[in-house]
Amino acid sequence: MEHTRLGRTGLQVSRLCLGTMTFGLQCDEPTSVAILDRAAEGGIDFLDTSDAYPLGGDLSTRGVTEEIIGRWLRGKRERFVVATKCFAPTGPAPFDGGNSRKHIMSAVDASLHRLQTDYIDLYQLHGYDRQTPIDETLAALDDLVHRGKVRYIGVSNFLTYQLVRAVGRTETLGLTRIDCVQPRYNLLFRQIEREMLPYCREDGVGVIPYNPIAGGLLSGKHVRANPPPEGTRFTLGTAAQNYQDRYWHDREFDTVEELRRLAEEAGVNLVTLSVAWVLANRTITAPIIGASSPRQLDSSLAAAEYVIGADLKRQLDECTHEYRMGDAPR
Repeated sequence: MEHTRLGRTGLQVSRLCLGTMTFGLQCDEPTSVAILDRAAEGGIDFLDTSDAYPLGGDLSTRGVTEEIIGRWLRGKRERFVVATKCFAPTGPAPFDGGNSRKHIMSAVDASLHRLQTDYIDLYQLHGYDRQTPIDETLAALDDLVHRGKVRYIGVSNFLTYQLVRAVGRTETLGLTRIDCVQPRYNLLFRQIEREMLPYCREDGVGVIPYNPIAGGLLSGKHVRANPPPEGTRFTLGTAAQNYQDRYWHDREFDTVEELRRLAEEAGVNLVTLSVAWVLANRTITAPIIGASSPRQLDSSLAAAEYVIGADLKRQLDECTHEYRMGDAPR
């Protein structure tokens, strides 16, 4: 497994990051532990989670994923780069969510407790909070870095202008810089190529994209004539409708059929090809791969060693060009 710098920092992370939002709902703890073990065996030492996980849960399940990771990390914490996030509501009060100083300070202490660690390598804002001044948010994150609770900071699900403004404010105010962004990116969602990726490349912001296989649609296993199968993200609790809105459309199924044909001609698994395509973009730091079983990781892990030829890359780009334009279903 190759390693690369996170943005313009000196931190080296594996070229694939393990996403853990399936842990605790889609996967029970023994399965989650087996997935973590398989990822570590495959050379992944970069783990991404959130205090909002598991995906598809509600307030009663918030933090379960971090607890599972914390138990697994006992005795080997120093061998892994651990990233987590805050923003989503973790309680019933209005101040139990968002990016206010009060919530950030409470959220980071809760995450540290669940992860059984005294520091978080990468702490990220899971969303943009329009109700809180960005200067308040960034100052709170800067304090966490100076207190040693957090080592690097990043953001997730920010629009390009929100990211640029946040980075600009850290520079103006002399605060800890935002070192990475976590956007959605795959062959069926390429909008960030227009503005976000060029900005990140020019300004040295790391990019750790999620959904590299479009929630599983790019596995090619789903059949449009059938309802979304149980046990997948398309039927998972509170996340089901969001994933169906993103990807469960005739146009996407048509594209997947064409992509499957290209993968078969190239003699490569479609999941491997999809993740490798994300890796082929020179601005990408590490795609976030996930699984609901250890065996599912193998195809994604194979992408770290698979090199897409120039002709195949051109065909993939042409086949999915329309997904750059911003008119795909959200």
